[in-house]
Amino acid sequence: MNCLKVFSLVFIAITLVSCKSDSKSEATKNEKPNILFIFPDQFRNASVAINNQDPVYTPNLDKLGKEGMVISNAISNYPLCSPYRGMLMTGKLPYNNSVLSNANSNRYKYNNSWRKEDISISDVLVKNGYDAGYVGKLHLRSPKPIPGKDTVLWDAYQPKELRHGFNFWYAYGTFDQHNTPHYWINDAKEDELTYVNEWSPKHEADVIIDYIKNPSAKTRSANKPFALFWSVNPPHPPYQYVPEKYLKHYSDKTLDELLVRDNVNLDTDAEDLAFHSGATRKRTHLAKEHVRNHFAMVTGVDEQIGRVLKTLKDEGLEENTIVVITSDHGEMMGSHGLMSKNVWFEESINVPFIIKWPKKIKANQKSDLIVSATDIMPTLLNLVEATDGIPTNLDGQDLSSILLKDQGDKPTSALYYFILEGQPQSGHRGIRTHKYTYVITIDSNNVERKFLYNNENDPYQLTNLIGKDDANEKRLHAELLKNLKEKKDPWLDKYQK
Repeated sequence: MNCLKVFSLVFIAITLVSCKSDSKSEATKNEKPNILFIFPDQFRNASVAINNQDPVYTPNLDKLGKEGMVISNAISNYPLCSPYRGMLMTGKLPYNNSVLSNANSNRYKYNNSWRKEDISISDVLVKNGYDAGYVGKLHLRSPKPIPGKDTVLWDAYQPKELRHGFNFWYAYGTFDQHNTPHYWINDAKEDELTYVNEWSPKHEADVIIDYIKNPSAKTRSANKPFALFWSVNPPHPPYQYVPEKYLKHYSDKTLDELLVRDNVNLDTDAEDLAFHSGATRKRTHLAKEHVRNHFAMVTGVDEQIGRVLKTLKDEGLEENTIVVITSDHGEMMGSHGLMSKNVWFEESINVPFIIKWPKKIKANQKSDLIVSATDIMPTLLNLVEATDGIPTNLDGQDLSSILLKDQGDKPTSALYYFILEGQPQSGHRGIRTHKYTYVITIDSNNVERKFLYNNENDPYQLTNLIGKDDANEKRLHAELLKNLKEKKDPWLDKYQK
């Protein structure tokens, strides 16, 4: 064999090896893991098929659960969009971060928005060498009212200086036209909206797939790990905005086959909860009309998540990417005669939490760990060792050593909140342990009510045990007040007076 031929063969071999390794070069370049944090809106834990509760079809989430850890006791402490998102981003409780209620123009006067001064999870990630991206619904800014108009504004532009380090931005405030979404993209000004004629989860999945496959100056650096937060609006209503193809799994099922929870009551007006201004009563006709659409949305979101996860694998990034699936709150869907969220029942507060990190978290694990929304920031930051600049005044607990080594003090409870706009001392407080839910409510007339459920013996929370289980009522009451005192909750002063 002559020298030229030998040289040619060697060159071809080197080129082939080089091309093969290029696809994985990004994965090996970044020692710190990537983060992909996905939180569909209004998605209850019961609506992941692997949990064997709702009759839903979610093959991709089921697969993810088998490849990672499924946590059964993730709690949305304040099961409402904006307050949850405030806790997620800041690691602080609502009365410590000013997001006391859903952000809209009526709450502008209370500064009910994500504050510039609250060091947030994205700020810390960026300080520790990450590129941070946000896609989808934000709902963390109360827009200024239009003088002379009574219209309540919900959607809000987030100026770049208030994005807390997110350098890739493909988001909106809150806007529920799922089939015709719009976005502010990166440096777009407030009047430079991009409108899209496509189901929002599908479009956003395409955006994220491009983000993963094609790092660039406008998305992310291939030389840095990324942290991408994706807030998918569906399965949030309007329920009917869902592609027809996802309905095939549910179109032939009866209401009884779909609404299988023992606490579903479509004939009551839930008069015993009339005092609770956050409880969505007298709207169970929506469950009859739209449970198929809601579950179809769940299936559609699952498909789009599956496409994104496949891209991670195809790009060689799966092994060292932390994937989290959770939600800001659940959906009552007729349980207890209610719709929507914002109450202490499991359908509202118990949300999915699946975490996968092949490099460090063993597959096929199930955990009953109690996770609060405020725990997510310190836990994720410590998991990826992005600890430079973590605030010392967080309300959440770092659970990273528990996830990685099953070591450390496990939370024994999570708090529940309902707060009136602009009034941090108002509303209801509760505690959710592994076995019990205990709630004290104070209505607008200062009337106190109590609720106690044994979730182990009564998983559908049909029997209020107040006056029937004095020992546990007394114990949980003391534990709730102790926790509120530790958190310096202004509600406690009002209650004790």
